[in-house]
Amino acid sequence: MAGLIAAVPEFPLSHGGRKIPAIGMGTASSPPAEKQPFLEAIECGYRHFDTASLYRSEQPLGEAITEALSLGLIKSRDELFITSKLWCTEAHPHLVLPSLQKTLSNLKLEYLDLYLVHWPMSVTPGKHAYPPKQEDIMKLDYKGVWASMEECHKLGLAKSIGVSNFTCKKLADLLLVATIPPSVNQVEMSPVWQQKKLRDYCKAENILLEAFSPLGAHGSPWGKKNVVESKVIEEIAEARGKTIAQVCLRWIYEQGVVVVVKSFNKERMKENLNIFDWALSEEELKKIAEDIPQGRIFPGESICSETGLFKSINDLWDGEI
Repeated sequence: MAGLIAAVPEFPLSHGGRKIPAIGMGTASSPPAEKQPFLEAIECGYRHFDTASLYRSEQPLGEAITEALSLGLIKSRDELFITSKLWCTEAHPHLVLPSLQKTLSNLKLEYLDLYLVHWPMSVTPGKHAYPPKQEDIMKLDYKGVWASMEECHKLGLAKSIGVSNFTCKKLADLLLVATIPPSVNQVEMSPVWQQKKLRDYCKAENILLEAFSPLGAHGSPWGKKNVVESKVIEEIAEARGKTIAQVCLRWIYEQGVVVVVKSFNKERMKENLNIFDWALSEEELKKIAEDIPQGRIFPGESICSETGLFKSINDLWDGEI
């Protein structure tokens, strides 16, 4: 029937026979959101939510989940897929488990479906300034931190574990010391930053890629409009009778990549879910692949310094810029 939202497909994760919904709702905003948009998202059909301790959205998301259960919008917490992330100040072997326990307390949950290392670096514990001061940024203890992430998984507190903002080289470094490989790598990806090299690497290593800022984070202080103002995307959307956002999200899905999208507008929430009952043509895919100038929305200059851990954005991204 016209207007109905197609069921959200799922992608398999590499461990435990678990699956992740192909589209999730992002929760990062400035100022941090209250519970209402998350409750409305559950009403609209979202079952996958992406939060992080840095976003200060864990508590309102937890309140929305509690209310959704009491209202009967969902029958069980098990219907949801909840991701959160370990912030850099806690990315130290002895702080991983306490940080996850605090996250679970904020969310009022017994487990996360996915727990990610937020960045491939650590910051001095207790130094919560963002961006972090250069003197507080230090090398991530891959072996020690990942062993603690694996322990969270073994305890059943994180059903799957993964990373965020890791390059091919940094993933390779992690795989050298991992007993349980990361299930997911969440990174910036959109039609203007297509991540072909990283997509190919992750596919070969059976790591599922997950895209944030699929629309260029254009409503955020750090965002840009070059995704939503792309003439190529605009022409495809117009020809198809779709929104620009729908074309972007559908393109990511067709790359075999999970997408996390944020809108607190209920109508746009519904539109963003409505991407699964149509497909882009070969010609449209070719145009997107070949005709859109490429560039990161968030290159990470604030993390880099000639005297710091990462000397340049080239150093931070291992040449993947």
